[in-house]
Parts: sequence; C-alpha cells; structure tokens
Amino acid sequence: MLKLEFEKALPEETGIPAECISRFVQRLKQRRIPMHSLLISRHDKLIFEGYYEPCSADTLHRMFSISKSLTAIAIGLLIDEGKLSLDDPIVKYFPEKLPDNVHPWIASMTIRDMLMMRTCHASTTYKKNMNADWVESFFTTPPTHPAGKLFHYDTSSSHTLCALVEKISGKNILDYIKEKLDILGLSDSSYMVKDPFGVSMGGSGYVALPMDLLKLGYFISHKGNVMGKQLISSSYIDMAVACLTATQVTAPVPSEAQGYGLMFWRGEKNGFTCYGMGGQLIIFLPDYDLICITTADTQNVGGGNQQIYDALYEEILPYIKESAIPVSKESIGLLDDTLASLRVEPLESCLAPDFADIINGKTFSVVTDNSISNQKAASNQNPDSSQDSVFNPVLSFESFKLDFDNKTDHNSQRAGCLSFIYKGESYCVKFGIGSMQTGLFPIHDMNYCASGAWLSDGTFYIMAHIIDAYVGTVHFQLAFGKDDLTVFMRKKEESLFNEFEGHVYCRLV
Repeated sequence: MLKLEFEKALPEETGIPAECISRFVQRLKQRRIPMHSLLISRHDKLIFEGYYEPCSADTLHRMFSISKSLTAIAIGLLIDEGKLSLDDPIVKYFPEKLPDNVHPWIASMTIRDMLMMRTCHASTTYKKNMNADWVESFFTTPPTHPAGKLFHYDTSSSHTLCALVEKISGKNILDYIKEKLDILGLSDSSYMVKDPFGVSMGGSGYVALPMDLLKLGYFISHKGNVMGKQLISSSYIDMAVACLTATQVTAPVPSEAQGYGLMFWRGEKNGFTCYGMGGQLIIFLPDYDLICITTADTQNVGGGNQQIYDALYEEILPYIKESAIPVSKESIGLLDDTLASLRVEPLESCLAPDFADIINGKTFSVVTDNSISNQKAASNQNPDSSQDSVFNPVLSFESFKLDFDNKTDHNSQRAGCLSFIYKGESYCVKFGIGSMQTGLFPIHDMNYCASGAWLSDGTFYIMAHIIDAYVGTVHFQLAFGKDDLTVFMRKKEESLFNEFEGHVYCRLV
C-alpha cells in the first residue's frame, strides 16, 4: 500500500520568503527557547525540515498532550464503526470500576463531556494518588460540579477515554490507530507510555517522531481524507476542531484562550492546534494553508509556548504571498545556513575563576546531619571558627567531584564531568563548555545533552536537557568555598528525576 509522503519545495515556491523562516529561527534563539525540531508545510509541500542538534529526524520525542488529540481521533474511529456514541454515559463501559454508590454527576457524564473537557472534575483525578488505579480514580473521586457545564483541563478524562478505546478495540490505542490509518505511515518506532496498571497514557504518553506530527496535521487539515481515502467522518473532524467551549477563564496565555473542541485547541489567526506541554505543537492555519510542527522543551521558560506562536505570527504570516515568488542563490544559501545553525544552545559562560584549577578533580564528601551537628558543636567551642549552618542535605548523595578536561589553563576548558556517588553507585554527568555533550543521564538512563558555565558570582552551573520518553531539564549549581561545596539541584520535568531536588552540603576530602 502507498504511504503518505510529502513533496519537498523551497519556501519561495509556496510564497514564503526563506528569510522569514530564518528570522523565526533567530528570534527563538535570541529568546533562548530550547527548540528540538521545526517542520513547516504549505499547500501540502514540505518547505522546511530542521532538527536541533543533537536531535535528528530519527529522534523519538515525548509529545505529551498531543496524545489527547490522538485519543479523540480513536474515539471518532470507534464511532464510525458504530461501537459507541458521543452521548453514551461513560459509566456504561466501566461497571467494574464504579463505587457502590455512584455520584449522579458522574453517572450522567457523557463521552462528549469528556472530549470537551467539561467533566465533573476540576483537575486530573489520578494525580491525587499515582499508586491507585488511574482509571478507577475517575469514577471514585468526588466531583466538584455537574458535567457538561465548565471547561476544566482534566487529563484523567483523556486517560479514561484511552482505556475505553483499548477495552472496545482489544488493542493498544496506537496499534488500533496505525491499523485504521495505515496509509499515513506513522513510524513503527512510535509508542505510548503506559500507566502503572498497563493502560496507555492517552492524555500524555505519545512518543513519536516530528514527521508523525506532520502526518497527523495533514490528516486533520484534510478532514480525514488522505490520498483519496476518507479514513474518518469529515463531520467528526469539523466538530473536533470547532470552538465548542470557552477557555478564557482558565487560560494562562492568549494561545490557549481561543476555545476548545473535542481535545483540539482553537488557536489564534482562525487556526487550530494540537498542543503538548513544553512546546510540542501541531499548528494548522487554514487561511494560509500552512502547518507548523514544533518539538521543544519550554518547561523552564515562562510563556515559552506563546513565544513560539508569536514568532510564527509575526515573522512569517505577514510576509506570505498567494503565489510563488522568485528564488535566488542568496535565499537558498540563507536556508542552508539556517538549517546548519540549528542546535540546542549551550549556556553562556563567564571567565573561570582563579580557584577553578584548585577544585578540579577534588572530591567533596556530603555532610550528614550528625556530622554537621558535631562540627557545629566544635565550632561553638571555638569562637574563631566560622562553620556554616546546615543546607538541607540529601542523604542519598555521598560525594561530588568536578573534573575539567584541561588542567593547565582553566580558561581554555571545553568539557568536563560532574561525578557523584548516589546510594553507593558512581555516576557522571558529562557537559560541554560552549558546546553540548551527550549521553545517558544517570540513574534513569535517558538521552540527554548538557553544557556547563561559570556564572558571574563564581558558581558553576550545569544544565542537562533530557530528550527521550521523558522531556525536561535537570540543573546543578555548585558554590565552592575554601574547603567546602554547596550543591543546589533542581529539575523541571513532570514525573521523574525527583532525586535531583534540593541542597547538599559537602566538605573537601
């Protein structure tokens, strides 16, 4: 069977100046938005396909809440098969999950309510106890208001609908979608992360390639008609991307205040969006016949997603022409240069302090509560002692060591390693200085890239970007004293890496 493939074209051949795409890329670089990929198509032609080093076309990426739109598609396919209806009460399908006394607001909640994020819950139910049955929590958590009334973003709604798809189809949701939409040619390597009870995370678990998103964007923008085959009812797609409920009251940014359909967001400029946390976006603008795909990690950047939207709206849309425009050698060269420049940007570093050589390769042992107390008691007996107070030690860490690759000239350092012992095991986070180092992040074995930098106050900062089935950042700030080290750790990721939260205080061995 033929699979969907995109014809490639130069931007100018579809009426978009290459310099606009270059400005889009440069603007986000200047704002330090950690982009991972950017794909743009117009008139069904792929005019830009770029991946930010170390990401590539084959890098699987967590798409987070784009999973919700995928779940909505699966529900539409089941409706076409006559296996369910939008107005079916959800309790009809899960009698085994219901409490003895079902709350009437839960009993009356329909599949339509759930797709519109108009459930009777104000937030995601399973997050109250991640060790209890996630689907069951949707039926047992006391509701806050009647269903069908208000928009409240509730990921347990999409998770329960995903469980419904898997229960009725008898298949993993992604296997079901790939079978029904085979002509799209979604990547074989894509998959869904599962909850602890074996249900695919239909609200946030989709792991795929950026090209998979473009194919899904094409599928939706063509109302389910792919290469002459109607794969899903066009009326269902029209309803899914329509503005069915208002979102202004709870929206944090303008891009999320335009309304909501059936697990699809309405967007600015009369568009719709499949939106995933951290900058995973399928943006379709029918007035321009343009699809923009991004993968990124904006979790550490306030308003980062809106900056992606604004860059598209301000750097590209105003300059689009209805027909092709001339192509020049300069525009081709600019496009090539833009593609070659794509990378996850390293930290900007100040000059290394004089003590950089002194601490290089030195081991600092984590101080426990008891030893702090003993040292503090000793310092109280010695008025001249200046022992610092406790910095909330994380007792699972035993030691830290910072190694640079150049031990003779600290201002020519280009890479290094932060070594530490955690629960008796030795680990290392490699980093570049002015560049990125890649590897598997300790403990969780997730792909990452990291850079390090000396800050203006003499502390050393390492930022590791996790780009895998989980996406986020882990941060280390190291403050060196004459014979001690304070380490501050922080993570910006939804589920894992909790070990890297807080302060540890160390003494030179």
